[in-house]
Amino acid sequence: MSSESAQQTYNKLDLLKLMYTSREGDRREGVLLRQSKGWFHVGGMGHESLAAIGTLMDRDDYLFGYYRDRAIMLAKGLTNQQLARAYFAKRDSSSGGRQMPGHYSSRELNIWSVCTPTGGGLLPACGAAWAMKLEGKQNCVVGSIGDASCRQGEFYEAVALAVERQLPIVFVVEDNRYGISSLTDHVNPFRMGIFADEIGTVMLDARHPDRVFEAAGPALEKARAGGGPTILHCELDRLCDHTSSDDQRVYRSEEEIAEMFTHDPIDLLAADLIEAGEITADEWENTKQEIDAQVDRDYLEAQEFEDPRPEEVLDHLLGPPPTPEPPPIEGGRKWRIVDALNATFRHGLETSDRYVFFGQDIEDPKGGVFGLTKGLSATFPERVFNSPLAEATICGVAVGMACYGMRPLFELQFVDFVGAGWNQISQNLATVRWRSFDDWPCPAVIYAPYGAYLPGGSLWHSQANESLFAHVPGLRVVIPSTPEDCAGLMWTAMHADDPTIFLIPKHRFRQQLDVPAELPAVPFGKAAVRREGNDVTLVTWGNCVELAYEAADCLAAECLIEVIDLRTIVPWDRETVAASLAKTGRLVVVQEDAESCSAGQMIITEMTGNQESWESFLSAPQLVSRADVHIGFNPIYEYAALPSTDDVIAAVRRTMEE
Repeated sequence: MSSESAQQTYNKLDLLKLMYTSREGDRREGVLLRQSKGWFHVGGMGHESLAAIGTLMDRDDYLFGYYRDRAIMLAKGLTNQQLARAYFAKRDSSSGGRQMPGHYSSRELNIWSVCTPTGGGLLPACGAAWAMKLEGKQNCVVGSIGDASCRQGEFYEAVALAVERQLPIVFVVEDNRYGISSLTDHVNPFRMGIFADEIGTVMLDARHPDRVFEAAGPALEKARAGGGPTILHCELDRLCDHTSSDDQRVYRSEEEIAEMFTHDPIDLLAADLIEAGEITADEWENTKQEIDAQVDRDYLEAQEFEDPRPEEVLDHLLGPPPTPEPPPIEGGRKWRIVDALNATFRHGLETSDRYVFFGQDIEDPKGGVFGLTKGLSATFPERVFNSPLAEATICGVAVGMACYGMRPLFELQFVDFVGAGWNQISQNLATVRWRSFDDWPCPAVIYAPYGAYLPGGSLWHSQANESLFAHVPGLRVVIPSTPEDCAGLMWTAMHADDPTIFLIPKHRFRQQLDVPAELPAVPFGKAAVRREGNDVTLVTWGNCVELAYEAADCLAAECLIEVIDLRTIVPWDRETVAASLAKTGRLVVVQEDAESCSAGQMIITEMTGNQESWESFLSAPQLVSRADVHIGFNPIYEYAALPSTDDVIAAVRRTMEE
């Protein structure tokens, strides 16, 4: 497409005004910061030509942006006044004052909440694009990233998935040649020739919006038509400091900075329009003054909006819990956990087309390494998919798909491998509702086999690490121990509007266990009293429930132990534990996780730190736990590290010594 035909397709004068509005907003925020009105600024100066992409996007297209995308956001529909409120971190802003300026969000405009970890939005962008494709929508996703972030593994995973699944997505790499102060020419994969033409990479000098428009138009149409992804590698200049905490004069020469300004995109487009006679130089000066005045009014008005309310700091970590329903399995018979979960999954797939499964080896004939999804892909091939060996992809795609409106149930083969997906879990899955002030619920379930007591697992097939997840606000953490509780809590999680980490104790996977005839609903945060007793309260969960039963049997002649199966770690049932402690006066907590900073320590701390429950104690509470050590391959190492029945018995006896 030539520059002349591009001119016939979009209104250059309107785009120039929008670009200048973006620039003046950046300038205004810099002035305000120097006046101590505000705390931080990140600018998009020099990137304004990319607003041409926003003009090409439909209302139903999704934008997963980057913090220099101020001009694209204005083109997508955000107003300068909204951006001004975000600068002042007002309650009536896209994040309610919870995000830095430049971290745009709008559920109404399908602008996903920008995350600070650079590149962290691309896997969620792929999740939204995949959901669009599954629905058969003729829309697309734009995901942008800075050039320095292209060396992150998640960028490669996102591109690989987009190509594999032929997703309707356009990746925009905004290459201004600097990662803060580091010149990226020698580390940029595009300048290194790593990406082949077959991927669909378009290299362009993006300093003029015509060239952006010419490249982006076909890329978006290709995506909408089912032609798969495109990468737009856009060469730009960052005409400002990295942020208000930076001074580029420290690492860039005066000559380099001056040279950059000779191809300022606003000046280039304005010169074109003046030369073409569409506007005179005087008219352009008058227009700039009008925009300056309007931007000034926007910030003066925004400054008067209400600040965040301190009493709302905890709001929107999670939405209201779902109303639980009885699990969809038959009662009054024996079940294995693996079969109860499989039946629950099948019922979900039969009743709603919003459920999607994704994980390593979960398709038939294998149906997962433990058979949790056996038979599902054969019946529902359009919603049960094998994933690559890429946990960040699994977790990040779950985020985007859930925010789009699907209900992903994504499997990690073992919870031990969560490290590769931790960025997406801790930075996006857990935060997106809170950081968007309730705009972006994220109803995803990440489930995984968990724990040891199966010799031969070694370090990376034996972890009990629930305290890692429990420490991250915005996640529900579930560890059921019986088939009916696995089915019941999974069914509850499948109807929640927030993320659930669902950990399944491997040692009990294939045990044939009696299930009662009546199967009540299982809510989050409600423990089960497995055995009643008057002498000692024993709180546990997961695999360690077996140790509790064995200890209670061995000590039956000495004391009556009340065994409480916590079932959910976040939220946990303080009331049931406190009521039992008031009766027994003694507390033992048994866990498989390591001791330090653990859920077991949390329970004991909260019980001893509360005046009412503190007065119930007749003896010091006891924690039976794995030592702060890893699980070794030889079973001698494994059982030396793990809690044993003898350990539990000894702890109970210590509490009986008043």
